[in-house]
Amino acid sequence: MSPDSGAGGGLGDWAGRRMPISARQATDLIKRLPVNRSVANGAGRAGTRALARALPAPLRRPTAPDGVELLPVKSKVGANYDTDWARTYPARAARVLLVEGLIRPVVDLFATPTVKGVDRLADLGEQPVVFAANHHSHIDTPVMLSVIPEPWRHHLFIGAAADYFFGNQVTSTLSALVIGAIPIERTKVTRNSADQAAALIDDGWSMLIFPEGGRSPDGWGQSFRGGAAYLSIRCEVPVVPVHVEGTGRILRKGKNVPRPSPTTVTFGDPIVPGEGEDSRRMAVRIEAAVAQLADEAGSDWWQARRRAAAGDTPSLQGPSTGAWRRTWALGDRRAGRRRPRRSWPEV
Repeated sequence: MSPDSGAGGGLGDWAGRRMPISARQATDLIKRLPVNRSVANGAGRAGTRALARALPAPLRRPTAPDGVELLPVKSKVGANYDTDWARTYPARAARVLLVEGLIRPVVDLFATPTVKGVDRLADLGEQPVVFAANHHSHIDTPVMLSVIPEPWRHHLFIGAAADYFFGNQVTSTLSALVIGAIPIERTKVTRNSADQAAALIDDGWSMLIFPEGGRSPDGWGQSFRGGAAYLSIRCEVPVVPVHVEGTGRILRKGKNVPRPSPTTVTFGDPIVPGEGEDSRRMAVRIEAAVAQLADEAGSDWWQARRRAAAGDTPSLQGPSTGAWRRTWALGDRRAGRRRPRRSWPEV
């Protein structure tokens, strides 16, 4: 068969052609090529294996016998993110600059915090403590970083939700660097988070934690979990209850644009674990102390103390039933004005 024969010619016939071939002829020739997808994939895998064998031993992936399923690669973000580098001197120096040069001016602009009760911390000296605060907004953390006094402000780490603040490499790095956060599992109890926090406290670091485990969905508080109490008992350090008021008006849950509004941060008397007290009972005491501080912020110290002595301190969690009643009792949070705390009329 000559090179000028019809479309039935082979690959050599096409190579000798001088005239362009039709699309149909090109398709027929491609089908005759001795390479298909499975062959190509096999060749690619063979080439990859050859390249891997050519690499030096430290760079090669460990081999495994046929039929043995390899263990999954451990994630390096979330609860497994390593934050030790955030306690090195360069990271601490950068964090001081960020807190003093950026975070505090922004907080002063948006929140204008009024700080009360700092004198109650005078007897603590320089020992590490656990600051336990209520949680209404993402701006709670910057506000606390701005108002926690020395010597704790720049020797502080924050327990942050692993699934939110450590979801990927970028947010993990920023959370560890800017606010000194460590990942805390809030969906399950793990010893990894507790051991990491306890080790830092034993090294002299103080901790800021939000025992509610998440932001308030409606402006009222949520039940306190036992993390702060557990660390206090385990590390033998006091817990400082803190009430933050007004941040829900600035950036409440579900909103992305902050609005300036005044805030008040009230520090309470340190709480130490009682003899034989477990973390659950101590968590109840911490929540009650924060509720008293909320009452103090809404009225005055004397009235709040009288209600506390009588057992009439309003709950952080608000009325138990009726969405409209909870909204009514909460008052108008959207305005920049604080209204007196209202109670349900007695019958």
